[in-house]
Order: sequence, then C-alpha cells, then structure tokens
Amino acid sequence: MTPEEAFDELYASCAPTLVRQTYLLTGRHALALESVERAFRHAWHRWPEVALDPDPPSWVRAAAYDHALSPWRRRRRCRREERAWAAIVSSPADLALLAALAALPPRHRRTLLLHDGLGLDLPGTAAETEASTAAATARLRYAREAVAAASPEFGDPGTLRLRMAETARAATSTTRPRPPRPPVVRRRAERVARWWTGAAVAVAAVLGTLVTTGLVTAVTRYEQPPAPEGERARVAPVPGAPGPSSGAGRTRGAEPEGAPDAERARVPPQAG
Repeated sequence: MTPEEAFDELYASCAPTLVRQTYLLTGRHALALESVERAFRHAWHRWPEVALDPDPPSWVRAAAYDHALSPWRRRRRCRREERAWAAIVSSPADLALLAALAALPPRHRRTLLLHDGLGLDLPGTAAETEASTAAATARLRYAREAVAAASPEFGDPGTLRLRMAETARAATSTTRPRPPRPPVVRRRAERVARWWTGAAVAVAAVLGTLVTTGLVTAVTRYEQPPAPEGERARVAPVPGAPGPSSGAGRTRGAEPEGAPDAERARVPPQAG
C-alpha cells in the first residue's frame, strides 16, 4: 500500500473507537474529536516512524491521550457542550460513571481506562503511562476503589468495562459530530506543516537581519572628538597625581618665604 492508503486504513479502523475512549477521559466530545484529529495529524507528520512502529494504534492512542489530558486543555470549559452532554447521556448509571471518572486524577483515570476499559495487562498499562508496574497497580487499585465508592455496581471490573463501553457509545452517537475523513486530516496536517515552516523561515530571516544590522553599525574603536577652533584641548588631571606647584620660580627643596628661623635652623648631629 502507499503511505496514504496505509494511513487511511489506520484512521478508519481506530478513529471512531479512539474518540469514544478519549471522551471517557475528558467527558467532552469536542475535546475528544480535537485530540484524535491532532494525534492523527502528528502521526502523518511522522508517518515513516509510525508505520514501522510495532503497534501503530498504541502510538496514536498515546498521542491523543496526552493531548486530551494536558493541563491547559483540561481547564477549558464549554457550558454549551456540558448541557448537550447532559441531554444525551441521561441514564443515571452513565451520569454516575462520568462523574466518578471526572473526579479521578488524570493518571489514575488513564490507568483505569487502559486496564479495565481496553483490557491491557499491567505491564502494557505501565508502559503506555510511562510508570512502573508497581505504580500502575497502585493507581488502578485507587481508581477502582474511588469508582466503587461512587456507585457500588462498578465494583466488578467486568461490569465496569461494559458500562464504560455503553456510556461512550451513547455519548458519541450519530447525533454528535463525527471525525473528519482521512483525506481531510492529511490535508490539514500538510497545511499546518507548511505554516510552521513558513513561520520558522520568517523568524530566521528577522533574526539574521537584526544580527547583520548590529554587526554593521557596531563601534569598533573610539575616536576623540576634535577640539573647538581657537581653544586648546584640556587634558583632565589623573586622579592621585600631584598638582602644579604654586608660585613662580619655586624650586624643589626651597623653603617657603616667611618661615620661622627655628624651623630653618638645622640641628648638628651629636657624637656618642
């Protein structure tokens, strides 16, 4: 297959399911669509690496989860989307499950979804969450206890897995926006790549212009300004140097005039 055909096949087989999984992580359908499309655009940018990866769906899933759980995206709230979500997911069990998942820390929520929702084993869950097996086990235990405390029927992992699948399927029904088609994602990825390339070239050109201007206009030596006509240039005295002698004709060692005789008298040395 060509790279385009291989990408389209991966997208068609993974994108709908990945949107449902990402929705369980965030509780917001628009953010789930954005995260999945962003992950596949990133995969198309690095397609040789993704194509040679042993598990391309896991590569895309990790990119989508990282985008959806980033701190500044979690803070974005859309009241209109929350009202639409509450209107579609009307089952009390679904509402209880989404509330319990939203109350979990992001890492615990991701661990619970990977292990109980997707059926990954503990080493695979730990590898995808970039944690040790012991840390993944502790997070899974905490997440299960928190969800079971919110609703006792979720205490069984099998029941929890079925409820997560039903909730995600109900929330991402045909009445909600669907993921874009693969060619659209590829065109958007190429457009974004061209934009970033142009921005990088523009920034490099501006920096080069600034550096060149600084080198041309930089002062390499100091030139003393000429003295005004008719005036003699004055040289500033050096700090700490002795000043000029006061009084004309004053010689070195001469006694000042008017000094007392006692001061001018010399005392001869005495023997012994």
